[in-house]
Amino acid sequence: MAPDIAFPRNEPREGDGRDLALRWSGQISLTRRILAVNIFALLLLAGGFFYLDSYRSRIVDGRITQASREARLIGEALAMVGPRQRPALILRLADDTGARIRIFDAGGRALVDSRSLGVRNFQLRDPDKQGWDQSAARFLDAGIDTIVGAARAPLYRERRDGRHWPDVETARDRHVVVTSVWRAPDRTPVITAAAPLPGDAVVMTTTNARDITQTVRIERFRLSLVLLLVTVVSVLLSLFLARTIVRPLRRLARAAVRVRLGRAREVVVPRLPSRRDEIGSLARALSDMSLALRARIDATEAFAADVTHEMKNPLASLRSAVEGLGRVKDPGLQAQLLEVVRDDVHRLDRLITDISEASRLDAQLSRAKFEPVDVVQLIAGLVKQRVQRGVEREVRLRFDHGEGPFIVQGEGARLERVFDNLIDNALSFSPNGGLIAIGASCTQGEMVVRVEDEGPGVPEDARETIFQRFQSVRPSSEAFGQHSGLGLAIARTIVEAHQGAIAVESREDRLAGARFVIRLPLAPGY
Repeated sequence: MAPDIAFPRNEPREGDGRDLALRWSGQISLTRRILAVNIFALLLLAGGFFYLDSYRSRIVDGRITQASREARLIGEALAMVGPRQRPALILRLADDTGARIRIFDAGGRALVDSRSLGVRNFQLRDPDKQGWDQSAARFLDAGIDTIVGAARAPLYRERRDGRHWPDVETARDRHVVVTSVWRAPDRTPVITAAAPLPGDAVVMTTTNARDITQTVRIERFRLSLVLLLVTVVSVLLSLFLARTIVRPLRRLARAAVRVRLGRAREVVVPRLPSRRDEIGSLARALSDMSLALRARIDATEAFAADVTHEMKNPLASLRSAVEGLGRVKDPGLQAQLLEVVRDDVHRLDRLITDISEASRLDAQLSRAKFEPVDVVQLIAGLVKQRVQRGVEREVRLRFDHGEGPFIVQGEGARLERVFDNLIDNALSFSPNGGLIAIGASCTQGEMVVRVEDEGPGVPEDARETIFQRFQSVRPSSEAFGQHSGLGLAIARTIVEAHQGAIAVESREDRLAGARFVIRLPLAPGY
């Protein structure tokens, strides 16, 4: 018997369900939870779109640094040549850098422009003349910029002269290289840089960094394809999990509800034999449970019919005897009727007592306090009581035991009921003058008790049935009411509660007779 275990207050323990309780997620369908988990993983993958914004910002910062360096070097190169040599140098530098180069004098008037010299390497594209794919890309750019809170560069517009370019004015006034980032109509970045020249002149470079936007959009397209593929796979996997987990669970739940509603006979709980996972184990456990419940219901109904039949006999006899007492005046007949009344009352009392004990046995054993019990002394006392009641005149009793001690951990009153039931069962099947032999021995940490009789024996196909509640294989000569069919079931329940086992077998030394074998573990230390 397992010792009582004290649990701290409010501590969840196995079996009460609190260790498996879910707070808010337990209110959501399992299918939706599977989808939600997979979608959450997809959202983490979708975060790569926001990483691309950071990637774009780093590229733009690099281009700004590059534009600042180029503007400074171009300014130094132009400062080393005369005004007549500058156009040729600007043409070559514009070709090399891919930027539009302009020189403004102190009043902001444009002195030299690479576009006027024939180098048209800076062109802005009209978004209205682009296809739908570019419109979708710009819409996606705007959406991601809004979500990540990216700073929106000012729209690029051409100015009439250098006085309207902030970079030119700042470079002239502070004599430093100044850069700015603008936004073209098609949302591509435009980078301007201005560097001071001798005589308060300023050189300005303008670059449309369309390649940055193209690079980001290509990476975003690739990531979109990966995300689309992963989304399709994730949805399919979610549906697969829902099909393989949720659907069988729903079928099992519907079957369990129908069993609960009292339709156990017409319900077939799916066993899912092809599944070797936890759901398959659950299905088979529920199926076995429903079969066991059905068997218990069938046994209870059969027992109720049997008990009704058995109780009607003594009740009918009792009613007849009581009615006869009122009419019979002969003292001898009255005494016979009183004997019948006593016998019927005894039969009813025994039947009711067995039923009551069987119904309360499991609960009582769960609260029992186990102590060391000397089984040999207990059996010897039972045999002595039987002999004193005159059993030896009809059936002989013999008790033999080997070397002890025969000490087990258990409840003495319950173990006494086991052996009393077995002896009583052997007496009911033994012929007059027969021998009931009881033997006890110890082997490999357990004690073995054998109760043998010389009765008709137990058919092989009934050796398990007789231990079930409400089942009994009675001798044909026995009258109704002498045994309820619960004695052996009670004995097995008690023995198994003591971590033991009980079985019946044929006697090898005789053509007839039964041998009941009880095995109980010896108490620790014995």
